[in-house]
Amino acid sequence: MKVFNDSQVRSLLAPAEVVNALEAAFARNVQAGAVMPIRTHVPVDGRGVLLVMPCYDSAVPGLGTKLVSVFDNVAKRLQATYILLDPADGKLLALMAANYLTDIRTAATSAVATRRLARPDAKVLGVFGTGRQARSHIEVLSAIWPFERVLVCGSKPERSRSFAAALAAELRLAVEPADARTCASIADVICTCTSSSTPVLEGKWLRPGTHVNLVGAFQPEKREADSETMRRARIVVEGYESALAEAGDLLIPMREGVIRREHVTADLHELTSGQRAGRTLPDQITVFKNLGCALEDLVAATLAYRNAQQRASA
Repeated sequence: MKVFNDSQVRSLLAPAEVVNALEAAFARNVQAGAVMPIRTHVPVDGRGVLLVMPCYDSAVPGLGTKLVSVFDNVAKRLQATYILLDPADGKLLALMAANYLTDIRTAATSAVATRRLARPDAKVLGVFGTGRQARSHIEVLSAIWPFERVLVCGSKPERSRSFAAALAAELRLAVEPADARTCASIADVICTCTSSSTPVLEGKWLRPGTHVNLVGAFQPEKREADSETMRRARIVVEGYESALAEAGDLLIPMREGVIRREHVTADLHELTSGQRAGRTLPDQITVFKNLGCALEDLVAATLAYRNAQQRASA
């Protein structure tokens, strides 16, 4: 059995490589080869939740599960561990710290959707949030798309300024702080990477042609975008079953009668395999609801493990 800490996992996963691996995985008939139950939510005395995310995919091939704890009363809200097994006999192959793995696979999934849904002339990336997912989305999307400018909107102006300055120096990008309206109305691609339970993004701010990745909310009663955003948008999800069970960004406007099931036009398999179209008009607003699924974790963990093996044998 191999044990990997977060730094080691980071060194084994290049952003573009993860994006390409996930795009290939979703382009396959996921339902035919993968066993991926909706994640189990285990409440912890009202203070947090434990998520259990198992997956088996004969095409990877791979078998494993991720354990994620999310607590509201601690500074590091999300802590993740990945258990990778041999799909031939169930033997334990690796135990991985999975915080960075979660960050990069989530951002890489947004990148897959962005490739298919954003306008080809998109130049400005807007990110809501200043945490790990915000950082990862800036890192990964800027690695696969030639953005000229990045706008950052955090919950507090001073946090936005310090985060933008740190990322600009680290990644050598033009990263600037912005308020919510400015970020939403100027950006061509928007990623909401917050822990907010209520909308941080208003549909009235969005210009025609904008693409939005909704990332942070993963429970039926929580959302990052208001109902007007969803009403105006062509919506794509990772998978229908999980989105219609967990995504408050969809379920709340559905309950309000603002949108119907038919507003969800494709899932990520249909999009990447070409079965259904992504953007069909330049001035469409497109939305991808990124919940995070167990297949993404399995693909990223297997890729890291194989890269480690190759380095060891080189």
